[in-house]
Amino acid sequence: MTLSVNRVKVHLSPDLRFPTMRITAIVGCFAACLVVASCAVGPDYARPAAGAPDVWQASLPHAGKPALLVDWWRQFDDPLVAVLIERSARDNPTLEQALARIRQSRAGLGVARSALFPSVDLAASRTRSGGEPAFEQTAARTTFDAAWEIDLFGGNRRASEAALARLSGARFAWHEARVSLAAEVALNYLGLRACEARFADAESDLASRRATRELTLRKVEAGFSAPADGALAQASAADTATRLLALRVDCEISIKALVALTGMAEPELRSELAARRGRLPLPAALVVDELPLRVLSARPDIAVAERALAAASAEIGLAEAARYPRLSLFGAIGQQRQTLAGLTANGAFWSFGPALDLPIFDAGRRAANADAARARYDEALAGYKAVVRRAVREVEEALVRLSTAAEREAQAALAAERYAAVFNAADQRWQVGLGSQIELEDTRRLAIAARSQHIGVHYDSIAAWIGLYRAVGGGWTADLEPAGAPGS
Repeated sequence: MTLSVNRVKVHLSPDLRFPTMRITAIVGCFAACLVVASCAVGPDYARPAAGAPDVWQASLPHAGKPALLVDWWRQFDDPLVAVLIERSARDNPTLEQALARIRQSRAGLGVARSALFPSVDLAASRTRSGGEPAFEQTAARTTFDAAWEIDLFGGNRRASEAALARLSGARFAWHEARVSLAAEVALNYLGLRACEARFADAESDLASRRATRELTLRKVEAGFSAPADGALAQASAADTATRLLALRVDCEISIKALVALTGMAEPELRSELAARRGRLPLPAALVVDELPLRVLSARPDIAVAERALAAASAEIGLAEAARYPRLSLFGAIGQQRQTLAGLTANGAFWSFGPALDLPIFDAGRRAANADAARARYDEALAGYKAVVRRAVREVEEALVRLSTAAEREAQAALAAERYAAVFNAADQRWQVGLGSQIELEDTRRLAIAARSQHIGVHYDSIAAWIGLYRAVGGGWTADLEPAGAPGS
C-alpha cells in the first residue's frame, strides 16, 4: 500500500515568473532531509575466525631467517624466467577478464552509491492536436523533476557496502590470477628445461643400447650368446626409443603451453629458448625466513573469499530493509505554454510531496528474501573457511616437500657423481683392453639413469619452492593496485 500526499499549484502569468518563495521552501525541505539520522538494519560485518592453526606443523626450510618471496622469479640465474612471466602479465586473457570484472564492480559501486542521493531530471515536450469541427491546440511544457528515497533503515547503505566489498574482491581476484599465472609460467618453463635435459640423456641412453644391441647380435651370430640375449638387447633399444619419442612430445607440449601463457609468437619463443637448452634455472637465494601464520591473510584467494563474505553480510541488511516502510520525496518545478482556439496562456507550476510505502501483505516474499540472504551468508562463510583450510594444507604440503628437498638433492647428486666415476673406470679398462664394450655400455646407462634421477630431484626441489611461493600468496599485499585497473 502506498500513501502519498502532494500539493500541486499552477500559477499562470504573462511573464512566466516562478514562485521563488515556494521553491526556496522546497529546497530547504530537501536539505533538511539530507541530515536525517537513520539506522541500518542487518548485522554489522566482522571477519570471523576461520580455524587456522596456532603453529605450522611442518618444519621451516633452513630453519631460516632471511628473504621475501616478492618478485621471486628475478632470483633465478636465468633471466628468461622473469621475461616470460612479465610477458604473460602484459598479454593474458585471464588477467584481462579480471580487469574487466574490476571495471564492472566499480560501475556497480557507482550505481549503488547513486541511490543515496537525490535524482534530478529535465523533461521537455511540445504537442499539437486537432479535431472536427475546426479545433487546434498546442501545448509546450518544461519540467525539472527531483526524487529522493530517504534511507530510513539503511538498505541503500548496505547495498553500497556490498558493492564496495565486491569491488575489493574483484581487485584481489586479479592478484590471485597473477600469482597463479606467474607460478604456472615458471613451472612450465622449469618442466621444459627438465624435459630437454632428460631428452639429451635419453638420446645418450638410446645410442648406448643400440651399440649394445649390435654387439650382442654379433655374439649371437658367432654362437657366443643365446638368441634370447639378442632379443632382449633389441627390446631394450626399442623401449628406449619409445621413451625418447614420448619425451619429445612432452617438450613440444611445454613449448605450446608457454606460447599460450605468454602470447609470444612460437618462432620468437623458440629463438629465446635455444640459448640455454637443457639447463634448469638455478635460484640464487630462494630462502624462506620466518613464515608467520598471518601470511594466510596475504593470500589473495582468501581475501577474495573474505570480501565475498562481507558482501553477503551487507546483503542481509539490504533484504531486511525491504521489509520496513520506505519514505520518498518528490518535487517538480516547471513552466508551460498552451494555445487553444487562438488564445495563449503561459504559466509556471510546482509540486512537492512525500510518498510512504508501507508493506502490509506479500505472502512472505520479503521474509523469504531475507532468509535467502542469510543462507547465502552461511554459504559464503563455509566457502571462506574452506579456502583457509586449503591454504593451510598447501603451505604445510609445500613445507613438507621442502623439508627433505636439500637432502634428496644431495643424495641424488652423490649418486650421479659415483656412477659417473664407475663409468669412467669402466671406460679406462675398456680403452686398455681389460673390459668389454657390453660392460662399458651397462655402466654408461647406470650413469645416465643416475644423472636423469638427479635432474628429476632438482626439478622437484625448485618446483617445491615455486609451490611455497604460490601457497603464501607470492608476496601480495592488499594495498597493491592491479596494473591496468581503473584508478591505478
